[in-house]
Amino acid sequence: MKKFDTINVIPFIDIMLVLLAIILATASFISQGKIEVNVPKSQSKVKVKQDDLAELITISKDGEFFYKDKPITIELLDETLSKLGEERKITIKIDAEANFQNFVSVTDLLTKYGLKKVTVVTSPMSKASGTGNTDSASATATTATPSATVGQ
Repeated sequence: MKKFDTINVIPFIDIMLVLLAIILATASFISQGKIEVNVPKSQSKVKVKQDDLAELITISKDGEFFYKDKPITIELLDETLSKLGEERKITIKIDAEANFQNFVSVTDLLTKYGLKKVTVVTSPMSKASGTGNTDSASATATTATPSATVGQ
């Protein structure tokens, strides 16, 4: 019988590279924004990149807040936003039927901490009828800067 002086690692490396390719291919399908909301319609179109969803705030029609797809209270959201730098991009995804006060509460927090790079996710309107296109799965975004309001 032949004695082995070395171990051939080439097949091991081949298997590891195949496993790495499988993991990378499946990891690209994992995305944020899994909470179902009926976003408002808009005529302006800006494509939302996956990187812009890193700081995703979602408001459901029931008034529930989510940060990065995890339930959160407005108080904890306040604490979380206080730790972010002013240059962070924030994306807000709000249900069209949600209470507007919830949206105002979030924009107040963004203004409080100087977070001005804000995008609101909307769905595109069809050009012909001016109504929302329910067939479209793509989302557009409207970039807005939160501003302070002057009370009377």
